[in-house]
Amino acid sequence: MKLSHQSTGLAAAVISAASFGTSGAFIKPLLEAGWSPAAAVTARALTAGLLLLPFVLLSLRGNWGALWRGRWRLFGMGVIAVAFTQLTYFAAISRVPVSTALLVEYLAPLLLVLWAWAVTRHLPRPAVLVGSVLAIGGLVLVIGPGALQAVDPVGLALAFAAAIGCAVYFVVAARPADGLPPVALAGVGLLLGGVVLGLAGAVRAVPMTATFGEVPLLGAVVPWWVPLGVVAVFGTAIAYASGIFGSGRLGSRLASFVGLLEVVFASILAWIVVGERLTPLQMLGGVLILAGIASVPAEPPVVVAEPEVPEVPEDARPLFAH
Repeated sequence: MKLSHQSTGLAAAVISAASFGTSGAFIKPLLEAGWSPAAAVTARALTAGLLLLPFVLLSLRGNWGALWRGRWRLFGMGVIAVAFTQLTYFAAISRVPVSTALLVEYLAPLLLVLWAWAVTRHLPRPAVLVGSVLAIGGLVLVIGPGALQAVDPVGLALAFAAAIGCAVYFVVAARPADGLPPVALAGVGLLLGGVVLGLAGAVRAVPMTATFGEVPLLGAVVPWWVPLGVVAVFGTAIAYASGIFGSGRLGSRLASFVGLLEVVFASILAWIVVGERLTPLQMLGGVLILAGIASVPAEPPVVVAEPEVPEVPEDARPLFAH
């Protein structure tokens, strides 16, 4: 039973990483057509949230109290994991190369390891340390050693803020559900994040520009909503829902390491869709990331203790129960 629990969590986390990996290749045509990154992310989050809304309502089955009990998780998912992370990431890439911002943002698993070390004051197990070194080393190779360079310190600080937001995503996703289904956390969180991003654009904190013509995709010319739809369905709705489901079973630490596979899937998809060939170093980096994930043990699931129900004396029990 335990193996099945972790296996389904691992499968969901891998699906999430693969789904997130589709974002870059399908968002790129919109950006080249004149969409600002913030506009693309806002449309992506709102569209995905609306797509998940029927599943959110079905999963809740009128249990609206679960939304109130999970209000802080929803806040963390929507405002920090979605809106804050995206805003700081795109602010970072306006100052530093994309590869550098990605490398810093994907230090989120290492931040979680260091946070646990600081809170518990216990040195992480050797397996966790070895896995961290292998995974981060592989990440450098996949993204490119050129990402390690002296750049704008403000840009690095913004990228580090995005890494914190990414770490918060895994922590929030791994918290006990308390009646809030993963799809509800994903759907409501995306809608909330999309609204916050939209407000940021309305007050001109970030540029919001979009075009609504045809864009080139996979050797053809398609309407603008086709790549947006692919990203909304696969790179956002499925990615967040499956990621939250997987994190709840694997724990934030292991789920965050599995999340590094996103850069591997993104590189493979860029090779297939855009024609960006994989180098031997990138292939080696992918192997190191896999080795790092395999080295990191899963955390025991966080269990919320059920309140004890006092036993009712036999002579006080009703004759009929509903």
